[in-house]
Amino acid sequence: MKYDDFMGQVQNRLELPDTGRAVRATRAVLQTLGERLQGGEATDLAGPLPMEVDYYLESADSGQRFDYDEFVGRVADRAEIERSDAVYYGKVVVGLVSELVPASELEQVRAQLPDDYEDLFALVDAEEVEE
Repeated sequence: MKYDDFMGQVQNRLELPDTGRAVRATRAVLQTLGERLQGGEATDLAGPLPMEVDYYLESADSGQRFDYDEFVGRVADRAEIERSDAVYYGKVVVGLVSELVPASELEQVRAQLPDDYEDLFALVDAEEVEE
């Protein structure tokens, strides 16, 4: 998937009025996720994504330890949105990423995160049930 297509998908799924907000949402979610993952895992997850998108994961100061509540707070601050919107943005962006990366890679990401992050994968799990 090309960068413009990826951002178009984010913009459409989040029903955002412009691409700039889609970029901000994507950057907020993936940079924060990249901070939470170990460095190598962020790089592995980034591999199949468009180069401009994988930068958000790879450039993050990885290996930090924080809970899901902190994750949501960081996304909200970065995207300049409400916390409830940050929860949804996280689910949607991770859901789109899950369509582009191998399932085994996503499982490795999930294995690194504490149980309180399960909500982040709600749309991923919903898609698996439909298949």
